[in-house]
Amino acid sequence: MFYLLRYALISLLILFVLPATAQTNLNMIDHDAKPYYFGITLAANQSFFKLKHSTAFLADDSTMIAEPLKTMGFNLGLLANARLSEHFDLRFNPQLLFASKNLYYRDTYPKPENTEKKIESILLSFPLQLKFKSDRIGNMRVYVIGGLKYDYDLASNARARRAENLIKIQKSDYGYEAGAGFEFYFESFIFSPEFKISNGFGNVLVKDPNLRYANVIDKLQSRMIVFSIHLEG
Repeated sequence: MFYLLRYALISLLILFVLPATAQTNLNMIDHDAKPYYFGITLAANQSFFKLKHSTAFLADDSTMIAEPLKTMGFNLGLLANARLSEHFDLRFNPQLLFASKNLYYRDTYPKPENTEKKIESILLSFPLQLKFKSDRIGNMRVYVIGGLKYDYDLASNARARRAENLIKIQKSDYGYEAGAGFEFYFESFIFSPEFKISNGFGNVLVKDPNLRYANVIDKLQSRMIVFSIHLEG
């Protein structure tokens, strides 16, 4: 995943940065003076859990392995950007995320078995970010972002019944985001590729000692790597 993102960013630099620095005509000259503007977001994500084993896992040898798996998903979102100063903006980027954070188990009792538990999520994410942007270089600039987010899982199974073989996940989570990107100015829009991490603070596991696969876990924290394309006007 990291290699693909690195090659994607290098390709974007070759395609956009070199031509942007070579040309003399500046696009959207008045854009930086706007008090606010809007856009849309298209993104791909790689999501997984940070897992901490429980004392039951260490004491019992019926489950030999319990570990997270990394899976791919995608995001759709809106963007609102408010200008604070020459180099700082406040950005609100609500998104609908389709993600899957799966878990892998290897059991020895009652029989040897490999099991993958699929934990699918449809998240409403509400990140509020502070954006620091560099001086404009021709028709491009570099920026970094950092902020907090609140996630609500529309597909949460926290209240599911007959859940002996389920991993129950909380509906709500909160966390932080940090990343960096580029802005490329065209005649009528801004093309912004961006790379960020989006991690949860809370333990999203619904603890229940009666659930076989949840019993071996003490804590699950969400982790996500996101590559986004913002189209701004």
